Amino acid sequence: MKLTVTEEFLWDIYSVLEKAGDVAGFILNPRAVKFMPGIKNPIFEKYRHQKSKMRFEQLLYYAKRKKYIRIKSSEGNKTIILTKEGLSKALKASFKIELKGKRKDGKWIMLVFDIPQKYRKSRDLLRSILCSLGYKLFQQSVWVTPYDVLSKTEESLQFYSLDKFVKLFLIEKV
Repeated sequence: MKLTVTEEFLWDIYSVLEKAGDVAGFILNPRAVKFMPGIKNPIFEKYRHQKSKMRFEQLLYYAKRKKYIRIKSSEGNKTIILTKEGLSKALKASFKIELKGKRKDGKWIMLVFDIPQKYRKSRDLLRSILCSLGYKLFQQSVWVTPYDVLSKTEESLQFYSLDKFVKLFLIEKV
């Protein structure tokens, strides 16, 4: 699957945070993690070389307007802050990157969920994650996939605290 420029940009930001070990800090305290002081940065340079300066400014404006990032000026430097929405978008992009192919053993993963109506946003978030991971709707609240995404599914469920509403099954024979 091909990533949009915005998804690729957010994934690059996330990757730097992950390498620096700041993702855990972001999850615990999103306001504390700042990203890349100064505009002279390798990631910014990558996008400046691929696109014209105007297109790069449009990318930043779009990401800011969609609330994926915040830009703050402090001590003469500009700092990019990855928001929760930006982190979510970056994680969804990672699903596209890591979606490898069907399981070689022919097994399928089946996910069944029951999320109460009062948690509608959580239900919508779960459906979005499942679509990103390559799951298909089998029946109301039952999703299946032939892809090897069990560990990514479990990580996502734990990250968004949805694991208490979900049951996962590995289907060997139909």
